Amino acid sequence: MSTIGTPLMWTFFAAFVLAALFIDYISMQSRGAKKVSIKDAIFWSVIWVLVAFVFVGWMWWYLGGVSGDKQANVKAAEFITGFLIEKALAVDNIFVFLLLFGYFAVKPEHQNRTLLIGIIGALVLRGILIVFGAWIISKFHWILYIFGAFLVFTGIKMWWATGHEADLETNLALRWIRKHIKISPHYDGEKFFTFVDGVKMATPLLVVIMLIGIVDIIFAVDSIPAIFAITTDPFIVLTSNVFAMLGLRAMYFLLTGMHDTFHLLSYGLSIVLILIGAKMLLMDIYHIPVSWSLIATVVVLASTMVLSVAFPPKHETG
Repeated sequence: MSTIGTPLMWTFFAAFVLAALFIDYISMQSRGAKKVSIKDAIFWSVIWVLVAFVFVGWMWWYLGGVSGDKQANVKAAEFITGFLIEKALAVDNIFVFLLLFGYFAVKPEHQNRTLLIGIIGALVLRGILIVFGAWIISKFHWILYIFGAFLVFTGIKMWWATGHEADLETNLALRWIRKHIKISPHYDGEKFFTFVDGVKMATPLLVVIMLIGIVDIIFAVDSIPAIFAITTDPFIVLTSNVFAMLGLRAMYFLLTGMHDTFHLLSYGLSIVLILIGAKMLLMDIYHIPVSWSLIATVVVLASTMVLSVAFPPKHETG
């Protein structure tokens, strides 16, 4: 499979991510188990975006010296487009996480650590999916047409599903977990296991972490093909995905109290998925530049956010 990733670039990426996660973990430990404030959420959201742009800045500089400015510009644009698409699609993840925490009555001070562990697990699973996806594409180019059709279908499905809340009681994953794992009826601090009448059981917190990973994999089935529509380079696909995911926890706490504010955003996401799917279906007929995809993504998402504020939900205007 063709990639710009050299041993040096992969090593730098891995070291960069591990260092960022370590600093984030130390910062979380120093704050202890407490509710994340909006101020902290804004601060860390900005930090994670800056971290991503520091990385893409280094990548652009490195490629410029090795392969020339043309490739550096193209790859930087692919990274930024993939990063923005993944960030936007992560909003749906956040609303499901919010539903999970509410359903299982997870205390605000325990949500931070739970999300960190769940997201790290999701990163590992996404890495496996991306490597597998890149291998499939390198062997069977026509699979991109299936990805494109799937994205168009998902976009249409998302449009019609907007406004209908998920019902966790009918969730197959949750029903399977309840059937195969003994779950304690109560929490035990931030522990994942506890004893009830001498019997070792999983706490609801462990169930939440498992569901976070499962939910992310389900959403990854949408978002990973969307980035493959921008580039098939596994280095760009993986790095843009990982950096978008790293800021997911901070973005969750930032948007926790704003899930109704951008109520039209799901419509924007569905349009983006349809456009990207169409781009993939047309790839051998007409090559749509990455810059056009980037502009279209920004314009559609920004427009739906502005419209959400201009036309708030009916229950807020009554």
